This record gives sequence, C-alpha cells and structure tokens, in this order.
Amino acid sequence: MMVQIVAHRGSSGNRPENTLPAFAEAVRVKADIIELDVHLSKDGGLIVMHDETVDRTTNGKGRICDLTVAELKDLNAGSWFSEEFQAAKVPTLKEVLDLLAAKNYRGILTIELKTDHYEYEGIEAKVSDLMNSQEWPFTHWYCSFNIETLDRMHAIEPGATLDFIMGRGEDKPPLALSRPYIEGIHPAYRWVQETATVLTDFPIAIRPWTVNEEAAIRTCLALGLTGIITDFPENARAIVQQVREEAKG
Repeated sequence: MMVQIVAHRGSSGNRPENTLPAFAEAVRVKADIIELDVHLSKDGGLIVMHDETVDRTTNGKGRICDLTVAELKDLNAGSWFSEEFQAAKVPTLKEVLDLLAAKNYRGILTIELKTDHYEYEGIEAKVSDLMNSQEWPFTHWYCSFNIETLDRMHAIEPGATLDFIMGRGEDKPPLALSRPYIEGIHPAYRWVQETATVLTDFPIAIRPWTVNEEAAIRTCLALGLTGIITDFPENARAIVQQVREEAKG
C-alpha cells in the first residue's frame, strides 16, 4: 500500500501556508510531494501564494499582479497564522527551490500555475525556464485548474508530468483523459465520495484535495488512490502507517 503524501501548500496545517517555514516542515516530515502555487507579480516575478490577492495571508491588500516583488517582500506572511511566524515573508519560487535544494529534498515538487482567474501571460515559459535552469535534487511536476495552461506547458516542456485539478462540484475527467500527456487528476475529495464505486479502474492517477480527517484518509487508502493532498502530512503519514499495521493483523 504505497500512497503518496502531498503536502498542500507545504505543511500548511501547522505552518503559514506557502511560506519557507511550511516547506521546511514538509521536508522534515518527509512528504513524498510538496505542492505550491505560483502567480506573476507586476514586474514579472514568480510569487508563491495561493490567492490572487494578498489580503488573506499577509498584512497587505491588493492583487499580486498589481504589486512588485519589492512591495510583496515588505509584507508579513506569517503573523495571520501565528505570532510565532511573524518573520515569514512572501517567497519567490526561486527562494523555495533554493530552500528545498539546501535541504537536499529528494521528493517531488508539484507547481500549481494559478491561471484559473487571471491569464498571466507567459507564466508557463517563465516557470519552465527557471525549473530547467539548473539541476535540482528533486523532481518537478506541474498542475492547474486551467486545461489550456497544461496544454501550453506540454508544448513548452513535452516531458513534464502534468496533473489537472478539478474544483468542487466539477466533473471534468474527460478533459484530462482526452490528453495522453496528463498523468493524473486532483479532484475535490467530494468527487471521490460521489464516484467511489467506479474508481477502481480509473486509468490515470487520482490525488484528491484536501484530505485531513482520518476517515477520509482511510477511504482513500481503501480505494487504492495514488495519493492524498493534505494540510497535515505528518499526521497523514502516521495514519497510513497505522492502517498498514492493522492490515498485518
């Protein structure tokens, strides 16, 4: 029973999401895959944050695309989560890559290109250029809600592993299944619950989000899913181990 533990925005359940502390913790707990989100700043910087605006996870306001890297760097990206992390800053993608390399992370980094609300022109080429600018100790994949982004990324980097993300209430596997270069889907967990009876023979990988509760983790294991995307990778790993021990009797 080999299920991949995907650290959602790093270890975001106990660290401020998409910050260097969250990614360092994901490495420490040996997450198989680390997931993050990338936008373009006003001056073309590759910025790691989930939302299109900085309002929820920093002390600032405004859209990432309207702010420069320097302006984003002035923001506090940790105190909203806990005063313990008030030193956390908004990272660039390069800063995250350097952190993972410094820690000799040997897993997979999956980069979500956040083009489902804004079409950041040229983001695919910028990300691909950075990822292929040097050798990294880890593997990199790409994912997106925007199927056209994945099409563009395939054209730019034909050998890249690509995954299609499905939102809540969406049933779009045909979009992924019609493209032989898409390795898997990342559906909302609700989709897994609603389609569980037909998932046994699903032809590509399934890694649902966001799977934090023990019952949901156990369901994913019972269904033989490829992986689970979770805010608590260390806890998920412990539950997977517990299920393995139970299976041994």
